[in-house]
Amino acid sequence: MRTDSGWSDACILNISSRGLLVRSRRPAVSGSVIELRHGDYAIVGRVVWSDGAHAGLQAEERVPVEQILLLSQAPSLQLTAVNGRPVERRKRPRSHEDNRVRGRLFEFSAVAILAAVVAGFAFDLVHDALSRPLQQVQAALGG
Repeated sequence: MRTDSGWSDACILNISSRGLLVRSRRPAVSGSVIELRHGDYAIVGRVVWSDGAHAGLQAEERVPVEQILLLSQAPSLQLTAVNGRPVERRKRPRSHEDNRVRGRLFEFSAVAILAAVVAGFAFDLVHDALSRPLQQVQAALGG
């Protein structure tokens, strides 16, 4: 579940085609917009009411109830034990930090490409500006 304060785990307690009842450690603020990720599904909804850890969400689009219920029973969402420790096998959504790093890398690449293009144009201008006078000096000196 993603709120204004970031990602956190949530439990869907009740689901219908137009809304959900969720429980999370972070309290939801009435009127705020929340994004829920369940498997490959993303559900965006507005918090209609909240009471401590529980919140009622009104979904912006119809919720695929049957698919989500089937997905909840899938083995890929179950916890498995590896070396005696539970491991969650769900896909992790990208974190805010991952997105920030990707954005910085894209920005750096764009600035580097722009700098190379500007340097190429500057080189061409300086070359043109200096080649004519130097050719005249060379011709005047007899060389």
